[in-house]
Amino acid sequence: MNRSTKDLLLTALAPVMWGTTYFVTTEFLPADRPLLTALLRALPAGLLLIVLARRLPRGSWWWKSGVIGLLNIAVFFALLFTATYRLPGGVAAVLGAVGPLVTAGMTILVLHTRVPLRTWLLGIAGVSGVAMVVLTAQARLDLVGALAGVGGAVSMATAVVLTKKWGLPEGAGPAALAGWQLTAGGLLLAPLAFLVEGGVPDLTGANVLGYLYLGLVNTALGYWLWFRGIPRLSVVPLSFLGLLSPLTAATVGWLLAGETFTVWQTLGFAVALGATLLAQLQHRPKRVAPVVEPPKVLARV
Repeated sequence: MNRSTKDLLLTALAPVMWGTTYFVTTEFLPADRPLLTALLRALPAGLLLIVLARRLPRGSWWWKSGVIGLLNIAVFFALLFTATYRLPGGVAAVLGAVGPLVTAGMTILVLHTRVPLRTWLLGIAGVSGVAMVVLTAQARLDLVGALAGVGGAVSMATAVVLTKKWGLPEGAGPAALAGWQLTAGGLLLAPLAFLVEGGVPDLTGANVLGYLYLGLVNTALGYWLWFRGIPRLSVVPLSFLGLLSPLTAATVGWLLAGETFTVWQTLGFAVALGATLLAQLQHRPKRVAPVVEPPKVLARV
């Protein structure tokens, strides 16, 4: 396995982990607490990563971490859980699947990089495939939840593009960068969560297990893998990995919640997965053939 394939597979584990969020939120966590859930997912994980990395931001990275933490953690988590609580999982997943299209647009605006037509077509194919997998005839649309879902995709796409633009801070690894952002986002969420939703409710054992999983595995490990991958992968194919999240959510529902897969859903799964794979191949760095010097001919003496 070459280095680029290893980086791709490790980064892809992050959205796979995030795909379990909907199941854990609805099955293990207290109802109607999106801001508290966002806070308890972000802040403990951020502090843990900072302790492990043993490094604080320096210079401009104080405000850069705050900006990305606001977009990628505080705003995204709050909108994500608002959409999760207010919408069926399928509708929320489709709204989140617009991420590659939003990222392509932000790439043009922020990085001033041209995005090929085939990338847009793959993005549309990815959204369509996810819709085929998760939307049902009974799916209802809540306006606040829908706006939250789209807003979350825009917020995360903007953060990914800015992180790609700024790169990793000198001397700091992905654990430090992830920890700074999660902590900044958690600190921004804390007063809002307590003002809007009040204090922490009485938690059951299932609630505690759910929060531990979201904080340690889903977030601390997941975001370390994600920020490790950002400098190693191109920004547009990186965003297509996000399609693995709703596909994982559908798979978890099939395995653990007794949901069934129709032929239509299986076809949609293949379309979304195919769009993700083609996006990786499209932006794969070209291998340059080594220059072979012609053999030297020794002159006869």
